Amino acid sequence: LNKKVQAIYLWWHKPVIDRELLQSLPNLKVIANSGVGMDHLDLKLVSSFGVKMANAPRAVSSSTADAGMALLLASSRRLVEVHHIAISSSMDYCEADFLGVKVSEATLGIIGMGRIGYKIALRAKAFEMKILYHNRTRRRAQDEQAVGATYCKNIDSLLQQSDFVMVTVNLTPQTRNLIGKRELELMKPTATLINISRGAVVDQEALVMALQTGVVRAAALDVTYPEPLPRLDHPLLKLKNVIITPHLGIKTDKATYMITEEAVENILAALNGLPMPSEVLPS
Repeated sequence: LNKKVQAIYLWWHKPVIDRELLQSLPNLKVIANSGVGMDHLDLKLVSSFGVKMANAPRAVSSSTADAGMALLLASSRRLVEVHHIAISSSMDYCEADFLGVKVSEATLGIIGMGRIGYKIALRAKAFEMKILYHNRTRRRAQDEQAVGATYCKNIDSLLQQSDFVMVTVNLTPQTRNLIGKRELELMKPTATLINISRGAVVDQEALVMALQTGVVRAAALDVTYPEPLPRLDHPLLKLKNVIITPHLGIKTDKATYMITEEAVENILAALNGLPMPSEVLPS
């Protein structure tokens, strides 16, 4: 069937797109991805075969923003810890065991103010948070005013001021290990790091050390590197001040349906010679 294949719909990075596969599909015209991140694809390689690419930013942004806020709230109120206390057979605790961090009026720093980052800002505004953001390009003044966000040209300034730091950037060579030892040490010792982008954006060894030594208060991670982490011996899995979820950002019934719709829309556009709504070009 190799000569009949004109489109590939990638679900959870499968099938693997490599040179061998591309060479075997002479009539392939388009690859549609079930998500925003394209770091699992060699964009220049795919483009060299004359194949177009698309992602699904519209479908995933709301669900991923919801997941980010859920992690922020769960970490701030230590929900995983206190759940285990509440269901323990002894129920031996004192009120201090339940003390969390107030979210309203706290400062949220968003690193990456694209579709997802902006929707997080909308949600944070409803929680009466002060919002800072760092982005490659500054958003329009009306966008900033709508959510009450302040632009930080320098990422260091955002890290130093924020009570919660939310990472929502794409994984690129420039953002790999964007948050490392130096950046973690710039954060407040009472701050929480939330990562809903890609695990490799954060230097995990540096994060483990920061969490163990009190450089930062806590972390809430929907992504790790690798995924999943080695079950038995990874130090992140042993820390009480860490919440880890298995890359659940887009995992809702409605988002899954919308992702497929967006992928089909892009595929049909490419096959019919029309502009693709979510085309991704190699940088």
